[in-house]
Amino acid sequence: MPAERPEASIEPMMLYMGRLAREAARALALASAEAKNRALEAMATKIEQNAEKVLDANVQDLDAARAKGRDQAFLDRLMLDPSRIAAMAKGIREVAALADPVGQVMASWTRPNGLEISRVRVPLGVIGIIYESRPNVTADAAALCLKSGNAVILRSGSESFLTSLVIANLLTEGVAEAGLPREAIQLVPTVDRSAVGFMLQGLGGAIDVIVPRGGRDLVARVQNEARVPVFAHLEGVCHVYVHAPADLDMAKRIVLNAKMRRTGVCGAAETLLVDRRAAPTHLAPLVEMLIEAGCEVRGDPDAQRADSRVKPATEEDWPKEFLDAIIAVKVVDGLDEAIDHIARYGSQHTEAIVTSDKQAAETFLARVDSAIVLHNASTQFADGGEFGMGTEIGIATGRFHARGPVGVEQLTTFKYVVHGNGQIRP
Repeated sequence: MPAERPEASIEPMMLYMGRLAREAARALALASAEAKNRALEAMATKIEQNAEKVLDANVQDLDAARAKGRDQAFLDRLMLDPSRIAAMAKGIREVAALADPVGQVMASWTRPNGLEISRVRVPLGVIGIIYESRPNVTADAAALCLKSGNAVILRSGSESFLTSLVIANLLTEGVAEAGLPREAIQLVPTVDRSAVGFMLQGLGGAIDVIVPRGGRDLVARVQNEARVPVFAHLEGVCHVYVHAPADLDMAKRIVLNAKMRRTGVCGAAETLLVDRRAAPTHLAPLVEMLIEAGCEVRGDPDAQRADSRVKPATEEDWPKEFLDAIIAVKVVDGLDEAIDHIARYGSQHTEAIVTSDKQAAETFLARVDSAIVLHNASTQFADGGEFGMGTEIGIATGRFHARGPVGVEQLTTFKYVVHGNGQIRP
């Protein structure tokens, strides 16, 4: 007899997880806001009380990643420390403090025949989260899904698996202690890649939406193969445009933060555009500041003339998400060329303009077709927590259902509730 394929044993497990998630989703859809908040508080407490367990697992994941030769940007995304664990618990509590979206009446009206119609928020159902190197996604995604009344199936990357597993187990303990079904949060207990394929097929109708968090290869695979709806962005090719009447000190603060605060996040600036009219006073100081901060600058001829340390930019650099201390710099002939450059090379994620010209800012904000556009602020504010959403599952750059940070409201859909008093249709 031929040997049994490994995926043959994984498929029944995945389908069983799907059935458990669907049952849990039905219970969560009816759970009160108070019950969900108790569970979230218990989840945050479990994380805090077991921080050492999480750190021990994370050390093992980091050691394995270093042995594989992973770069520093990857290790930064994978690494947890006491402050990041505290932030994880804080994020869960911030989600608990949000208004419960389930049951909110989005609109209501009365028809001439007396029918009273309301559009009411309801959970999506079961959400599949496929992610790679960020173990904090485990807590963020679980908290948002629980608050919005959804069950979640988490599939972490192999590099973050041990850390994610410990976190997920702690979260399910908190959920169970609060009296909600522990199957509301499930982490796929294998790193076998076939598990991803089964999730993309929908687990026999159990999964309602997939959210990928990771690199281009992962997101592209999900978008190409998924048989269920997907909330995703391929890349965060984010731009900062320094307009002619920009304050230099403000521009320097924003550009440095946008690029260097954390280079491995999707909201990090990857391209700096400088208005030609500002170049004589702004270009050299901006480039020098970045280089002195440890950032490699790849620039057009104008940027190279401004500082001999600038490396020549190639055509491949303009649409590139570096996720590292590298930035592309170009001088543009005004607002129209900046907007055209972003339209050609950007990923519709996050773009910023630095200017004291309010009319130019409004033009930029209206014409740039990205999920997030900012005036006089760092692109690193592209984050659900910074938007007051507690946290986020990701930044969606599509146009259907969700765009920008995906928080609790974006994890709901709606239904129409109609009250009558005996009306029939003629």
